[in-house]
Amino acid sequence: MNPLKLNIIIGTVRPGRAADPVVRWVAERASEHGAFEVEVLDLRDWPLPHFAEGPETIGDFSDPTYSDPIVKAWNTKQNEADAVIFVTAEYNHSIPGVLKNAIDNVFVSFAFRNKPAAFVGYSGGIAAGVRAVEHLAQVTIEAEMVPLRNSILIPQVHNAFDADGQPTNEVAERSIAVTLGDLAWWGRLLANARAAGQLAPAQAREIATAKAS
Repeated sequence: MNPLKLNIIIGTVRPGRAADPVVRWVAERASEHGAFEVEVLDLRDWPLPHFAEGPETIGDFSDPTYSDPIVKAWNTKQNEADAVIFVTAEYNHSIPGVLKNAIDNVFVSFAFRNKPAAFVGYSGGIAAGVRAVEHLAQVTIEAEMVPLRNSILIPQVHNAFDADGQPTNEVAERSIAVTLGDLAWWGRLLANARAAGQLAPAQAREIATAKAS
C-alpha cells in the first residue's frame, strides 16, 4: 500500500517562534507511524502575496497561472497531498494571518478539498492554542476539508519538550497517536473516494443550479 502524502504546514513565520520543536516532534512521529510520506512546509519558505486573486489574475480556469508563480506552486503542492497537519500558534484568539493567507491562496484549484485536516495548537500559556484550532476548523470546513475531532494541544510550550526534543507531558504522546491514527484512516478513505470520482465543488453546483432555475 502506497504511503499517504502528508503536508505539515508551519503556520507562523515570526523570529523566535516556538513552533520549531513542536514541528520536529510532530514530523518525527508522523514519519514513524508508517502510513505517511511526510513533507514539512514552512511558510517562511513560501512568501505568498496577500490574497487578491480573481478572474482577472488566474488565467485559464482549467490550468490557472495565478498572479505569481509561487501561488501556482503552492496550489500544486497542496494538490499533491492526501492529508494536512496545520501547526498553529494563537494570535488574538485566532490563527496567524500568514496561515489564513496561505489557505486563502489555495484558490480555484480546490486543492484542499476532500482531504482530512489535523491540528496542532500551542501557546506559551495554558490555553494551548485551542481558540486558534477552533477557528482553523471552521476555515478548513469552508475549504471543503474534513477536519478531525481530535487535536494535539500543547500548553506552556517553552517547557513542553526536554533537551532531546521529547514531550515532557505524556498526554502529548497519547494525543498524537490518536490523531495520526484518525488521519491515516480518513486519509486512506478519502484518497480512495477521490480516485473513484468526486462531486463538483459546492460553489460550482450552486451556480449551475441557479442558472438552471
